[in-house]
Amino acid sequence: MKNTFGSSVAVTLFGESHGPMIGAVLDGMAPGVAVDEGFIARQLTLRRPFGDISTARVEPDRFQIVSGVFEGRTTGTPLCVLIPNVDAQSADYAPLRALARPGHADYTGFVKYHGFADWRGGGHFSGRVTAALVAVGAVAISALRARGIVIGTHIARCGGVADRAFSDTDLPAALAALNEKRFAVLDEGAGEKMRAAIAAAAAQGDSVGGMLETAVTGLPAGVGEPWFDTLEGLLAHALFSVPGIKGVEFGGGFALAEARGSGSNDAFYMDGGAVRTRTNHNGGVNGGVSNGMPLAFRCAVKPTPSVAKEQDTVDFRRGADAALTLEGRHDPAIVHRARVVVDSVSALVLCDALAQRCGTDWLGGA
Repeated sequence: MKNTFGSSVAVTLFGESHGPMIGAVLDGMAPGVAVDEGFIARQLTLRRPFGDISTARVEPDRFQIVSGVFEGRTTGTPLCVLIPNVDAQSADYAPLRALARPGHADYTGFVKYHGFADWRGGGHFSGRVTAALVAVGAVAISALRARGIVIGTHIARCGGVADRAFSDTDLPAALAALNEKRFAVLDEGAGEKMRAAIAAAAAQGDSVGGMLETAVTGLPAGVGEPWFDTLEGLLAHALFSVPGIKGVEFGGGFALAEARGSGSNDAFYMDGGAVRTRTNHNGGVNGGVSNGMPLAFRCAVKPTPSVAKEQDTVDFRRGADAALTLEGRHDPAIVHRARVVVDSVSALVLCDALAQRCGTDWLGGA
């Protein structure tokens, strides 16, 4: 029953989709990190549903920090954030108690917890719990920014529509712009087409997936370990914990399997005393350790499994085949909401890796 991730800086998640509240404990964060509750609220807004491309369940996310912060700064002791659930409609799920919704964790959760888990709205498996990750992730993002490390993610693909790719020449400006957007794309025209594709799927009772592309600037070289705690491994471990993410690749990723070494290697050069590479096919990582170039990776987000179409399933309490047609409030896409979750999880992982590399208090400026 592992709900904690991290070594020096660790996060623990708790709560269920339809329980009284969800929350997170951030332990090991350096003392002295500025905590801006307005920024936390804004980050939660980026995760919140909006318009006809999201679920009608809109939680206000009125969070409360109950420990670990004093006079606007982290104390260095465990920081606990609580977020009440106030817009749950549990009656929608009563007929589904014994039915395995395809693509969901109903059956696996039933088996793992021997039938004692809270099944309403997916319980502890629900994407609702990611709001707590975003809340504590905002603290981690602030700590990194104070050290000149910036994370940004855009919707690279959704509904068959592609956004323009990141460019090394305008990357800092692109990340700054993306972090101000609720629907994070570089090309607004592509964004309009994506939203139309999501709305079209929703009108048909269906859903779409997408691809998120993330870049991190300012990360120093030397972060990560050569074997089991590689920087890629730590990030992938945490990112695969985000509901709906089914693939993670760094730099050129799977496309490198079709390349030659001469075309996939990143040639080094000196740039004003700094070691740089002319390309970034390896995503800013060599041998599991950051090389000082922008960290670059992509996450594949599957279509939302809750669709308003009849599907074959089983009644796992009776041990019988069944048919299922879902009703209630569901997202026709989650890729645009998952973007800030990816930023938050990445920030938490990088804070942990940096604390191990540079010392626990480094993030607080000590």
